[in-house]
Amino acid sequence: MQRKPDINRLRIGFISTRFAGTDGVSLETAKWAGVLEAMGHTCFYFAGRCDRPPASSYVVPEAFFHEPEMDELHDILFTRTTRPPEVTRRIQRLKDHFKEHLYRFVEQFDVDLLIVENALSIPVNVPFGMAIAELIAETGYPTIGHHHDMAWERQRFQVNCVGDYLAMAFPPNLPTIRHVVINSVAGSQLAFRTGISSRVIPNVMDFDHPPAPPDDYTRSVRADLGLLPGEKFILQPTRVVQRKGIEHAIELVSRLGEPARLVISHAAGDEGRAYEKRVRSYAARMGVPALFVADLIQQERGTLPDGRKVYTLSDIYPYADLVTYPSEIEGFGNAFLEAVYYRRPIVVNRYSIYEVDIKPKGFDVIEFDGFITDESVAQAREALEDGERLREIVERNYQIARRHYSYSILQYHFRALLTELFGI
Repeated sequence: MQRKPDINRLRIGFISTRFAGTDGVSLETAKWAGVLEAMGHTCFYFAGRCDRPPASSYVVPEAFFHEPEMDELHDILFTRTTRPPEVTRRIQRLKDHFKEHLYRFVEQFDVDLLIVENALSIPVNVPFGMAIAELIAETGYPTIGHHHDMAWERQRFQVNCVGDYLAMAFPPNLPTIRHVVINSVAGSQLAFRTGISSRVIPNVMDFDHPPAPPDDYTRSVRADLGLLPGEKFILQPTRVVQRKGIEHAIELVSRLGEPARLVISHAAGDEGRAYEKRVRSYAARMGVPALFVADLIQQERGTLPDGRKVYTLSDIYPYADLVTYPSEIEGFGNAFLEAVYYRRPIVVNRYSIYEVDIKPKGFDVIEFDGFITDESVAQAREALEDGERLREIVERNYQIARRHYSYSILQYHFRALLTELFGI
């Protein structure tokens, strides 16, 4: 760094494998950047895929973990326990390639602070994480490591031939990095496994500013998504991956005893299509009409080539009669906060982070613990009546979230982190 940065006007470089689409990391990064820019800072982006403004972005396609070479390398690294020398050479070559571009990035945009989004915690692109760690070690850049997922939280990373590299860079223990996790369990595990301390910053939404009421564009949402008149709109606002437990949502709908459709908002994503086939088959077996509408729900409104409208998640939440969130594992729970933000009743599987970090705040939701019960079905039926008690519950949930998960909480944490990294 060639100049002393102004702590109130920092040039911040976000780094990740991807800043595009509706995955949790991309969405949360957008919130962080929005809050930081409102505080007077300027943000730039380095990624393999990036939908941020081109003038502030630096794209290296190989940084995306599903580039063909990265997919091939990943299959080698996480299916065996010994590493051939040629694989080591290949990793080192890619690491140097990424590091060269990272140096260009920080120089091109005159970056003061790095914020690394998940690329130093989950090893989907090992050489890229190594390159980031070496850049920080060589330059002493002030850095915030924002860790959404850890390698030890995913079974698919347990068998590997890169334990030395994981210990080095996922995450790295370097003096100029401040580590941020999104839940207290991750913080405890990080300290236990590596000795690294961290700050817990939960995911947030702009609860200080309620969502705008639906406009004319969304009046045809139900029909466009495929719902028939009189059917209840049950929204599953997640990707179709196994840990989301979508079978539980299907069972719930099948037991409601009234016309209803399960609307699944996202595609299968990065973990293959096998589970989607399973969900489709199970829904058919249970007699539940399931609508897979990922093509109609994107980041921005628009029109498909066949003329159909494209909506955002913000467009469809207000029309949902009930939100299902039956996940078995979550780093935090973006969909939970979204349902609260749009004042919708929600059915939640009591996943561990919900139990430890979210439930104690006092939220009033429909819960089940690993399997759908008669009680949870009865509570869901009651919620679908949309009575006065329900309106009181969703308003109370909103006010709880406003106290604990608003942008003002995020600003508080940023001020503390920047003071630690730069002084007053």
